[in-house]
Amino acid sequence: MKILVLSRSKELYSTNRLVKAAEERGHSVEVVDYMHLNIIIEEGKPGLLYHGKELEVPDAVIPRIGASRTFFGSAVVRQFEMMHVFTSSSSQAIVRSRDKLRSMQILSRQHIPIPKTLFSSHPDQIKTLIKAVGGAPIIIKLLEGTQGKGVVLAESYNAAKSALDAFYGLKANILIQEFIKEAKSSDIRVFIVDGKVVGSMKRTGVHGEFRSNLHQGGFAENVALTRQEKDTAIKAAEALGLSVAGVDLLQSARGPLVMEVNSSPGLEGIEAATGKDVAGAIIKYIEKSARKQTRDKIGA
Repeated sequence: MKILVLSRSKELYSTNRLVKAAEERGHSVEVVDYMHLNIIIEEGKPGLLYHGKELEVPDAVIPRIGASRTFFGSAVVRQFEMMHVFTSSSSQAIVRSRDKLRSMQILSRQHIPIPKTLFSSHPDQIKTLIKAVGGAPIIIKLLEGTQGKGVVLAESYNAAKSALDAFYGLKANILIQEFIKEAKSSDIRVFIVDGKVVGSMKRTGVHGEFRSNLHQGGFAENVALTRQEKDTAIKAAEALGLSVAGVDLLQSARGPLVMEVNSSPGLEGIEAATGKDVAGAIIKYIEKSARKQTRDKIGA
């Protein structure tokens, strides 16, 4: 098969691992900077230009779309879908997962456990908002934040009020969430491929840091999941329509809570912590799904 990896750089760990895993299984692989693609919109002839030439149609695409490039990146993925190319993550699922508010609404509708979350545009109701999520400490999240950036822990009522005043003053869109004290600055990243758990790790923040993200200096270790944690992670990925996903769970007194579902989860941390070939699992899923799509198209 000819596989394209949509990525800003072939030097990125996750991109490099996907290329190597595909090549080891005999596939032709090319890394394409999706920001340099031009979308051709023409009646009955969707296409893409890359460096001035029409792009050869591949058999499958692996989107590695950066959060800051979601709008254009998802449009490129949608164009491949219009060209009947299999994509490991659909454009709609990528957009859903990147919108923190929308994803929380979807998870809530599907009865998937999440931290109590509020969204409001009324700065005059700050006292009510803080009380509604159980009082301080609270978590405040920018809707556009990634990798732990734009996330604030307000440990007291006064700190929460000051932070919320500042965010609302900047007209920022924020989520307010209850603080899960028993999680103890840790979370669990569950890597899902094709509806199955292929790896899981526990991430813990450095001393004095409530964020567990590896990009913020946290460390990771392999962890065995309970049946409830597995089921919750699988259902969360399914609810957002993601066949490849990193689901972040908090361990709470009332069971696992879904904090976030990532449509372009990094491979470095999970492969290092678990010793598993996660990239290979993604390629195997693509082989199976792309061939099925081709058979269905021929049968139609």
